[in-house]
Amino acid sequence: MSDVTGDSSPAPQLSEHHGKVVMLSIAAAMGGFLFGFDSSVINGAVDAVEDNFELSSFVTGFVVAIALLGCAAGAWYAGRWADKWGRTRVMLIGAILFFVSSLGAGFAFSVWDLAFWRLVGGLGIGIASVIAPAYIAEIAPASMRGRLGSLQQLAITIGIFVALLSDAFWANTAGGANDVIFGLQAWRWMFIVGVVPSAVYGILALQIPESPRYLVATGELKKATEVLRRWVGMRAPEKKVEEIQKTIDREHTPSTKDLRGNTFGLMPIVWVGIALSAFQQLVGINVIFYYSTTLWQAVGFSESNSFVISVITSVTNVAVTVIAILLVDKIGRRILLLVGSVGMAVSLGAMTLAFTQAVMTTASDGTQTPQLGSPWNGIALVGANLFVVSFGATWGPVVWVLLGEMFPNRIRGAALSVAAAAQWLTNFVVTTTFPPLSSVSLVLAYGLYTGFAVLSFFFVLWKISETKGIELEDMSGDVRSRRPASAPAQT
Repeated sequence: MSDVTGDSSPAPQLSEHHGKVVMLSIAAAMGGFLFGFDSSVINGAVDAVEDNFELSSFVTGFVVAIALLGCAAGAWYAGRWADKWGRTRVMLIGAILFFVSSLGAGFAFSVWDLAFWRLVGGLGIGIASVIAPAYIAEIAPASMRGRLGSLQQLAITIGIFVALLSDAFWANTAGGANDVIFGLQAWRWMFIVGVVPSAVYGILALQIPESPRYLVATGELKKATEVLRRWVGMRAPEKKVEEIQKTIDREHTPSTKDLRGNTFGLMPIVWVGIALSAFQQLVGINVIFYYSTTLWQAVGFSESNSFVISVITSVTNVAVTVIAILLVDKIGRRILLLVGSVGMAVSLGAMTLAFTQAVMTTASDGTQTPQLGSPWNGIALVGANLFVVSFGATWGPVVWVLLGEMFPNRIRGAALSVAAAAQWLTNFVVTTTFPPLSSVSLVLAYGLYTGFAVLSFFFVLWKISETKGIELEDMSGDVRSRRPASAPAQT
């Protein structure tokens, strides 16, 4: 069986270089860590921010979600920037933006100041969300591209875990998120510690080689050949460079104009990527990570226990993502998505049922919150964690793998940008609508997420084809014409 070597040598010839490719993928996936960290660092700070600045539920939801608008903008432009300046340079830009925003948010003097810095950080995260899967897909051998692509989601889950652990540390050490420690309120330290992973990401971006497919696109064939030989371990990299050249128009810089087609103005494969991204968010996964601490307090758990539950949930998310990494190149992308849709629908349905038993209580300030008694609070807790398991083992990592590999070389950067931007915009809609929806009815909110989980099953069944083992150069945009990596290369 041939692999990315471009010759008939057995696949084991690459084994001594697998470690190098894995290290490059881990470095690129550090952007996913920032993604996850930013997604959940607000979790422990949201109530304190609301109290500190005396915000309404609408403004609170806006401050939480405004970073997602920055993410959408960053994702939209990241692909064309990466095609113009290179993958690693754009990684560095993302790291700098997140570094600055972490400091700005930590020292924010008003809610609008905080919202601005959240927006800046979102730009960096949006960039990282596009560049990481694109770089990993372009550097990885087809035989292990799924596993390496899944490192993006693993890094996201670890980022979520570290953020929640950090939030719990600062809140518990200070005595509460609004209490002072080392001269600043604990919630401010929750943001400031983001400078550490952003600095690490920036340093790594300066150390790793440029994507060979970008190098070919810019005419640097010798550098591309050297990267493929030295880092990927190809014994005949010139053949792969020739294959890449055939799928890239070096006289034309890719842009969103290249995505135009006859299906509502876009190519069908682009719409599939957009829908795939949207469904990943419409099931409400980020509601669990943005609002879980507040949610568990609302259903009867103390603030301290709510932090602990949130951390446990994030650990579960990390563990099941590892399972996905082990399975994605063995059983394929499509089956994992189908199984995940079923699991999400069942677990979200259980949460919806549990919240039908909630009793509304009125606080001293007149606000009403739902309270769940036994056994329904336990059912809601188990349902939420089973939802995280179903998502984390399937839709979480697999969507990023598919987005990194499903598009043809000539439009990958632009198409991935559009799909990722759609994901962030959908995330924004879900995040901003949850507070008002939950104030009306948690049954309504989780009922909607259940419905989208059901729809995602049929979308995958009808629209998603398997990409396991297919070379990037054979991603034509028509999934039916793709050939497995083991098939002989066409001349």
